[in-house]
Amino acid sequence: MNGPDSTGLPFREAVVDLDALTGNVRTIAARVAPAEVIAVVKADAYGHGAVAAARAALAGGASRLGVADLAEAHELRAAGIDVPVLAWLHGPEPDFARAVADDIELGISSRSQLERAASAATAVADRGPAASTRARVHLKIDTGLSRNGVPESEWAEVVARAAELERGGLVDVVGVFSHFANTSREVDAAQLAAFDRALAVAREAGLTPVIRHIASTEQALRDPSARYDAVRIGIGLYGLTPFGDGTTAADLGLTPIMTLRARVAAVRRVEPGAGASYSHIWHAERPTTLALVPLGYADGVPRHASGTGAEVLLAGRRRPIVGRIAMDQFIVDAGDDEVEVGDEVVLFGDPATGAPTADEWGEWTGTIGYEIVTRIGPRVPRRWVGASGEARA
Repeated sequence: MNGPDSTGLPFREAVVDLDALTGNVRTIAARVAPAEVIAVVKADAYGHGAVAAARAALAGGASRLGVADLAEAHELRAAGIDVPVLAWLHGPEPDFARAVADDIELGISSRSQLERAASAATAVADRGPAASTRARVHLKIDTGLSRNGVPESEWAEVVARAAELERGGLVDVVGVFSHFANTSREVDAAQLAAFDRALAVAREAGLTPVIRHIASTEQALRDPSARYDAVRIGIGLYGLTPFGDGTTAADLGLTPIMTLRARVAAVRRVEPGAGASYSHIWHAERPTTLALVPLGYADGVPRHASGTGAEVLLAGRRRPIVGRIAMDQFIVDAGDDEVEVGDEVVLFGDPATGAPTADEWGEWTGTIGYEIVTRIGPRVPRRWVGASGEARA
């Protein structure tokens, strides 16, 4: 049971503070101005709820939205969100016609995708009176990440064809973009140089994109030269740090917007030598109180956090997780303090409350805060709070 019991408190939930998200956008927008903010709400807004997060980001000053795939873009359109939405990751046979009809901007990474976009514009125009319908595209250049994007060796050919299709009324080249590898300052500089070369080739072909963008949160905050016309802000929206150098979200003026919490499901007093959870990787060294928390790896709590020193906030103090994290539950060592069934347990949230952060969970498990928040499973209901909050479980 996930819903509230007679006390009105939930069994488990992820609380998302939309006002904090709006505040994070305002903070970042002020730092990167005059560049526009493209709020990245892919992967259900990194697990925070795409529609709610998109609205809160727009309230904070974002002017555009970014998603990975077309299904995510169509979800935003179905919710009535009508600002520019860019989707950049496509399968071998994408439904670009529906995207053009929905006025979704297409990230284009190859000549074949460009041709499909033009064909989709023709198909949409043939359906009715919208004879001027064009595919709105952002051409992506691979500046060194070796994923999607047009290789530099093919760039001149693709932009020449894009200019031809634009003159023919089939496409609008709205933007040119790329993506950093987040490797080093030297690699960043080489990628910026490649991006500038690509922009020069585009200009020579007669293209005049209004949106040039390469920076995500890290480079947007660190390097003014990487901001161009717009920056794509992902993890910063959600109040987590993009930096691996010890810089915290608080140092950046950002507030984590998700609090993952549950209620103690059982309490047990054990004697020295008692084992806890599967495989007995932990034994009590003294008489102690163990609290059972109804969250596990099925909910996105990493199993490999077992035995790493991971902590939670319980009864006003941080306390260690002990024993193996199971599919549905884990155990916290409460020592000699009094805890009761129903007490709140916070896995991560705003450090100003004393809670661990998702970034700390990333450190405990050898990953990043991005993965921690994104992996929270569907069994954990989201509850949105703040001016833009939605009553949806």
